[in-house]
Amino acid sequence: MTDPAATWSGGSFGERAQCVLAPNPNIMTLDGTNTWVLREPDARRSIVVDPGPEILSHLDAVAETAGEVAAVLLTHHHHDHSEAARSFAERMGCGVRALDPAYRLGSEGLYDGDVVAVEGLEVHVVGTPGHTADSLSFMVPAERAVLTGDTVLGRGTTVVAHPDGQLGAYLDSLDRLHALAEAQEATAIWPGHGPVITDALAALDYYRSHRQQRLEQVREAVNSLGVRASEADARTVVETVYADVDPVLWGAAELSVRAQLEFLAQGERR
Repeated sequence: MTDPAATWSGGSFGERAQCVLAPNPNIMTLDGTNTWVLREPDARRSIVVDPGPEILSHLDAVAETAGEVAAVLLTHHHHDHSEAARSFAERMGCGVRALDPAYRLGSEGLYDGDVVAVEGLEVHVVGTPGHTADSLSFMVPAERAVLTGDTVLGRGTTVVAHPDGQLGAYLDSLDRLHALAEAQEATAIWPGHGPVITDALAALDYYRSHRQQRLEQVREAVNSLGVRASEADARTVVETVYADVDPVLWGAAELSVRAQLEFLAQGERR
């Protein structure tokens, strides 16, 4: 996995990837947004994943690293990943491919099972909804690496951004990524924030167990309140379950708790 204390500034990974770190660090973006430039060795054209925020110095650095860009791909629509996608693609003379049509530039979308091929480089699209409804991951088989956007972070855990994000879908997506890691098809994770993870299977084991642990804590908190999950106050549950977490993160935690309460309420209705 990764050292929680390690500093992160991007860099080159494998033979086909360079990460350009955007200067937008905060409590939600960790060190900043990771913009990934993918290119087959000795190829002329590249693929850029998540151009990130509209910060000219960052986009200049991405353009210098990327050279000629064949396509911009988006892992999901959140502002810190997608804000500069259109302007950067227009600057580089290419399209933007995304699951959500609102974030595309050009006629090509991006769907689970698609393969984006550029001069020998193959990027396989893996649908991983849950963090958001439009979350995608991108497999680079030649590197046995998967770009996960915000589905799996390089440090800490992510938010299920309710109501757009759904816990059931997120758990299914973790299972799908875990299967890829278990089959050794993805041994490394190249995340949307934080450092590269070199042991994908261990990270996904942790993510799955952590999410189940939090869900059980939410269930216990609801039971202690003597109400049904559909009736529970999310902030009250946050203050119980996330008592050990910096309160500055409680707003984000509340999104996940709302997703967990909805998941439990669905179980109550069955």
